[in-house]
Amino acid sequence: EVQLVESGGGLVQPGGSLRLSCIASGFTFRSYAMSWVRQAPGKGLEWVSRVSMGGGTTSYADSVKGRFTISRDNAKNTLYLQMNSLKPEDTAVYFCAKLTGPTVYDGIAYRGKGTLVTVSS
Repeated sequence: EVQLVESGGGLVQPGGSLRLSCIASGFTFRSYAMSWVRQAPGKGLEWVSRVSMGGGTTSYADSVKGRFTISRDNAKNTLYLQMNSLKPEDTAVYFCAKLTGPTVYDGIAYRGKGTLVTVSS
């Protein structure tokens, strides 16, 4: 059974930083690209970032480019999202997602239950 468990969310002031983690189990983590997506209150799902199975290729939404960094540790079956210079508009539930294949161009196959990030003073 695929399991993705996110952690690291919380309340942070504008300009602050958070690091999200996602521990994966139930599949061969190193064989799949992974992604972070988010859903702000009252809005639809928004793609944030993707990383290829080996970590060598990454992509970002324009709204987070230069502020967020996605990474993965295949030895630990863990996906990360370092979020810096946070803005109130980054407030959302952040979901870790397993893609259908090894590249950043593959679709979402499964996502976790999410962790809430609130950016507010």
